[in-house]
Amino acid sequence: MYGTTTEGGASGFGVVFKVDATGKETVLYSFTGGADGGSPYTGVILDPAGNLYGTTGSGGTGNNGVLFKLSTTGEETVRHNFAWPPSGVIFDAAGNLYGTTQAGGASGLGIVFKVDTTGQETVLHSFTGSPLDGASPIGGAILDHAGNLYGTTSGGGASNLGTVYMLDSTGEETVLYSFAETPDGNFPKAGVVRDPARNLYGTTFFGGPSNQGTVFKLAP
Repeated sequence: MYGTTTEGGASGFGVVFKVDATGKETVLYSFTGGADGGSPYTGVILDPAGNLYGTTGSGGTGNNGVLFKLSTTGEETVRHNFAWPPSGVIFDAAGNLYGTTQAGGASGLGIVFKVDTTGQETVLHSFTGSPLDGASPIGGAILDHAGNLYGTTSGGGASNLGTVYMLDSTGEETVLYSFAETPDGNFPKAGVVRDPARNLYGTTFFGGPSNQGTVFKLAP
């Protein structure tokens, strides 16, 4: 198993770790909080060659986090510097990476990004906020076989309480759902998962009859 911690390590800025089948832990990399990044809030993903990829919540050129690659020998490479990418990343079949940032973009309300295999970033969508668009995605995105991306935003939408969105392969965004006042769920902090029938599932931090959050299903 592979994962990250937000603190600890040689410099106190978190680590990437491996735990083997016997329960033995190995620290693969300790972040310094400088140009290499620091305080990763999400996990890592693994490519076929055994390299690990993830994001950090701080460090980098603007101290707003980085997208990093960790080789099988433990060498870290910064692939891109960001405006606070709290979510992790996903691969497509060609090895491109996709994710979201909570801030940055044309309106300062976050973006959906693509980073290709050379490290070149493309902003696929800049969120513009309520009432017509989402704002400040905290969770990451998922990808379907047609190249569409799905995710949530913590704000924006018709009631400024968050959205579920789809971004097609041409970069066209559709708000699939805008969360409303309780008893509806609101303020989703995580992304979504998708079943074979194209239903989406996720959680909200607030809302529901007790305002303690919900688990939701969104039909196609």
